[in-house]
Amino acid sequence: MAEKKINPMLKTGLEMGPIVVFFAAYLWLREKTFVIGGTEYEGFIVVTAMFVPLMILSSLALWKLTGKLSKMQIATLVLVVIFGGLSVWLNDDRFFKMKPTMIYLLFGGMLGIGLLRGQSYLKYVMEEMLPLKQEGWMILTRRLMMFFFGLAVLNEAIWRTQTTDTWVYFKTFGLTAAIFVFFMTQGKLFQTYADESK
Repeated sequence: MAEKKINPMLKTGLEMGPIVVFFAAYLWLREKTFVIGGTEYEGFIVVTAMFVPLMILSSLALWKLTGKLSKMQIATLVLVVIFGGLSVWLNDDRFFKMKPTMIYLLFGGMLGIGLLRGQSYLKYVMEEMLPLKQEGWMILTRRLMMFFFGLAVLNEAIWRTQTTDTWVYFKTFGLTAAIFVFFMTQGKLFQTYADESK
């Protein structure tokens, strides 16, 4: 099914909204504890419990409005539900903090499998937005695979050695900025391997 066009601001809001709400709710509730059903929960766990259904609802709305979710969006949603659910169920924030590690290992691993088969799976996801020659796709895919593995290691280092506050800021702003900077630094590759036939 072809993707339906929707207002770009609405699309961005549905994609980024849950993360912004998570960050704002965390800042508001981080110092609080809640007793629910006789069990004490820190603010982080309560915010995670709110984030999971919000992520599901925003993904369903995006799917309903566009008629499509990318494989990356589906994989991210599944991992949010699994690791967020485990954090809430076991009252242990470590599972949710591991989620970005699993996401980046999954994405890096998928790209790596494609490379081993002589293919760029990234091309299938981004070809319409970024017309490149095959060689350019292979180079970009190798770089992005290594970048994802690097982000997985960095996430593990930060959540295991830093405070929850530091990790939340890193997850909300650091990871987003890192991905933006990565693509900004690929300008020479985009120019060199641009496919001008498209």
